[in-house]
Amino acid sequence: MAGTWVFVEQRDGNIRKVTYEMLSKAKSFGDEVSAVVIGKNVEGLAPEFAKYGADKVYVVEGDVFANYNTGAYVVQLAAMIKEYSPNAVLFAHTFNGRDLGSRLAQKLEVGLATDAIDAEISAGKGVFTRAIYAGKALSKVEVATSPVMATIRAGVFELAEAAGAGAVVKPAVAATDADVYQTVKDFIVTVSSRPELTEAEVVVSGGRGCKGPEGIKVVEQLADLLGAALGGSRASIDSGWLGHELQVGQTGKVVNPNLYVACGISGAIQHLAGMSSSKFIAAINTDTEAPIFNVADFGVVGDLFKVVPLLCDELKK
Repeated sequence: MAGTWVFVEQRDGNIRKVTYEMLSKAKSFGDEVSAVVIGKNVEGLAPEFAKYGADKVYVVEGDVFANYNTGAYVVQLAAMIKEYSPNAVLFAHTFNGRDLGSRLAQKLEVGLATDAIDAEISAGKGVFTRAIYAGKALSKVEVATSPVMATIRAGVFELAEAAGAGAVVKPAVAATDADVYQTVKDFIVTVSSRPELTEAEVVVSGGRGCKGPEGIKVVEQLADLLGAALGGSRASIDSGWLGHELQVGQTGKVVNPNLYVACGISGAIQHLAGMSSSKFIAAINTDTEAPIFNVADFGVVGDLFKVVPLLCDELKK
């Protein structure tokens, strides 16, 4: 058996931090750890994975993999799993990771644990911890099919550099153009000086209490002074004050930063599901009974239009 595989999340050579987090965790299982990178012109990335414990790096290159495509990637991974027989395959709990993991599990007729915040894999089975009821409880999910498969939430595992051999393995390309079900015409890239929401160390979010675009500008100022990503509750998104790509919550993105600052967010259960696992939560709200205070480590009962500018003034000193 070929140990634990970690599927590499990357685009144009930019590797998502969650890949390194999964490699660090996989090293603790005491088995061989391998990174699997699929794309076009990606062999040069291989040395990066050895720094975080990858004993092997499976590199698959080809024009058919230039852009992520479910059909081609599933065919390729299924062929590799049949040939090399890994004990486990881990994906990031991202848009692509969820898509690929579920489609591959269906093709292989195996189980898949999703959105795991902890993992233990041994003796041919995996036990994964998931947060449920907006983080109020934890559940254990056991996967005993082979290979064990799961998607892992970003930010839940500590990075730990541990040198691995990083030996490059080049499997045969199994996917063809016939496996590509859709064609990517273009990428629309949003240019921002702020960190990406799901990978940021600090996230500042605004909600209904912002009352409009002017309130969002107040929150943005705090985010920029903290070097933080900007997020929002569903109320601020639906009102058109922020783009949908910035929504935090059950129907948006799940974040797990070191610091989450909720400004004018009451804390609906759907929002809590997307941020309650943050390491430290600070909340600003005028309502003393707001549910956000039940999960906050530090709370300020006050008007964000008064509190946030004061914070900004202190940060500028």
